[in-house]
Amino acid sequence: MDVRTEIREFLRSRRARITPEEAGLPAYGGNRRVKGLRREEVALLAGVSVDYYVRMERGALAGTSEGVLDALASALRLDDAERDHLFHLARECGPPSSRRRRKPTATVRPALQQVLDAITNAAALIRNDRRDVLAMNQLGRALYSPVLAGPRRPANTARFLYLNSDAARAFFVDYDQITCNAAASLRLEAGRNPHDEELIALVGELSTCSELSGSSGRPGMCGCTGTGPSSSGPARLGLRVHGSAHRPWPALECLHDILAGIGR
Repeated sequence: MDVRTEIREFLRSRRARITPEEAGLPAYGGNRRVKGLRREEVALLAGVSVDYYVRMERGALAGTSEGVLDALASALRLDDAERDHLFHLARECGPPSSRRRRKPTATVRPALQQVLDAITNAAALIRNDRRDVLAMNQLGRALYSPVLAGPRRPANTARFLYLNSDAARAFFVDYDQITCNAAASLRLEAGRNPHDEELIALVGELSTCSELSGSSGRPGMCGCTGTGPSSSGPARLGLRVHGSAHRPWPALECLHDILAGIGR
């Protein structure tokens, strides 16, 4: 998804969830064709012209001042993660000099990969706090093949949960609980590292997709309200045995920041 499309879908989804009554505006007419606020109503609340807001919603955030972005965030009642994502999108629209330099993807040292490879009777993986998969053993790569099926690298388990929910629901036995835990842990990490550009982009992407696809029945990023994982222990995977019934299968996950020798 390009930046202009992401901006358009993000802003549209945010104004669609607010009614005029909630925004303190009169709702004229009984047959509103627009779900939520109209563009002119958002412009009024943000203190900008209708034409200016229309350009912003079409993806033209380059050069938008912080004051206007703050006003827009207030008008759309964005939470902290969503506000950070809005500012992130505005920076992505600007010239390269305005974009924050992203940290290189964390990798594991060969010695840790050897430790994983030595585990032959269980699936094992190492991930970071953004839920990027940094390393796996052979059984882990086999069992997590649905997570690795997408082209994006590093593979991300939270992105798999939200953007490929049908496959994820078949893959994880405790799908609803795992999805809420993932959302809560990402919010917790956002509080610890509020300037992590990769994390801001990920949370914004998943929040937008969960809003746009709210009818799918999966817990949305905005629907799971915890600020940390509500349960611990290995994830249970639903594996088909001899082509028929499923049985739970544990998988070992290790966080990179508790293992020595992992580079950030």
